[in-house]
Amino acid sequence: MNTTTESWSGRAVLLLAHVAGMIDLVALPIWVGAALIGQYGFSPTQAGSMVTAFLAAAVCASLFFAPRFHRHPAHRAAPVGYAIAAIAFALLTQVSHAGAMTALHALAGFGAGMGLSFTHGAIGRSGRPQRLFAIVTLGLGVSAIFFLGVAQGLVPRLGGPVLFMLFAALMAITTLATAVAFPRPAASEADCPASERPAEPVSQPIAAPLWWGIAGLTLMAITQSTVFSFVERIGVARGFGGQVLGVLIALGFVNLAAPVLAALLERRLKAMPVAMGGAALQLTLALVIAFSAGFTPYAAAASVFVAVMIFTHTFVFGWLSRHDASGRAVALTPAMLMSGAALGPVAGGALYGSLGTHGIGVAALFIGASAFGCYLRAFHLSRTLPAPAAAVATVPSH
Repeated sequence: MNTTTESWSGRAVLLLAHVAGMIDLVALPIWVGAALIGQYGFSPTQAGSMVTAFLAAAVCASLFFAPRFHRHPAHRAAPVGYAIAAIAFALLTQVSHAGAMTALHALAGFGAGMGLSFTHGAIGRSGRPQRLFAIVTLGLGVSAIFFLGVAQGLVPRLGGPVLFMLFAALMAITTLATAVAFPRPAASEADCPASERPAEPVSQPIAAPLWWGIAGLTLMAITQSTVFSFVERIGVARGFGGQVLGVLIALGFVNLAAPVLAALLERRLKAMPVAMGGAALQLTLALVIAFSAGFTPYAAAASVFVAVMIFTHTFVFGWLSRHDASGRAVALTPAMLMSGAALGPVAGGALYGSLGTHGIGVAALFIGASAFGCYLRAFHLSRTLPAPAAAVATVPSH
């Protein structure tokens, strides 16, 4: 099927591919807490290490394929990646040995990272990358509501393997969709007005301010995964019990507002101030989750915690797209998010196991402050960047 990033059929495929590739953001509390710890009986450190293997392999795939994004046909590469992930998750339903599960987590992560790199690169080469990224992120939020509700009910009743069955099914569907209708990375003249057409790819090095922005997003991802991986466990340890499910469902609904607001405010807010504010708010919410003994502060902070990352990431994605016409910077998105996220589950597991929830909170404070510093540096250096392409000249550049 001949689709483009400016057609709704093409956007639907990118949405599905984004949801599949970002499954860790949707499923971490169930994946680590309810399944690997609660059902398989692994320790927090073991469970965190398995998910870290998934994320680390996704980083390796992204680091390998992102620099080559503009040289390889995405409509062929993306399905291969998701097919690898589907096979690995299907095999995970058949094993329970820690070593085998860790290896299969790594294989699944490599496949997901490969598919997601080509997906994000295609989004970055669209006419309005921030708007399209907001659309696919909204789809991720909708899927999170469904997934958390279904998985939270099925995993305790049917056991841990059912989670990997759900993952395998999602990856298999995504493989088929991307094989049949993956859109062209760049819009043609017939599909996109000249005023919104993406610039031609270039081979210049990625500028220093963009690397500082990438570093800030990576550090935010560390905070995100360190805290969010253990949100469910923290709630249970505080005695909130069944109320935690309600918090996770509320979180899914709150997440829907973040990409909508990011799309509506695209031309009203500058990206770097949004990024700095997001980093500051994220570390504040992390401290509330880690240190508050009452249910109300815990629930309020947990329910908006992911939304802050979604809102901030959408603006940073748009900023990177505007200043890198090749699509390579945003094709690195899996590496940005998952290199940070890969450290989170294992670091969170070690901190939670040795120091309890307070250890997670202190780590979030230091990492969040570092993210703020990176964005501040990117903001100052961004004044040296050339003006973005005319296609997006009306969008604030920093």
